[in-house]
Amino acid sequence: MSDISRGKINMKQSKVCSHRDQIKDVLPSGQGCLECLRMGDSWVNLRICMICGQVGCCDNSKNKHATKHFHATGHPIIKSFQPGEDWMWCYVDEILL
Repeated sequence: MSDISRGKINMKQSKVCSHRDQIKDVLPSGQGCLECLRMGDSWVNLRICMICGQVGCCDNSKNKHATKHFHATGHPIIKSFQPGEDWMWCYVDEILL
């Protein structure tokens, strides 16, 4: 999978996400990565699952909890949880939304 930092995503405009219908209005599980907070660890950036609201750390963080959440649950779409960013990513189709 591509690194999910904006500068490293391969933007393929011809692909279409087949999971948009799963996006929900979600409430964030917290203001930080719950798993990192439990471990007493830090993160680089945050992502929010657009299916359940779980907040996890990005792939630039050493723990990569957002991606681990996808593998554990199959929830395909995350959104940046960083102020001023509004992009989303589909893990399955590997495309920005």
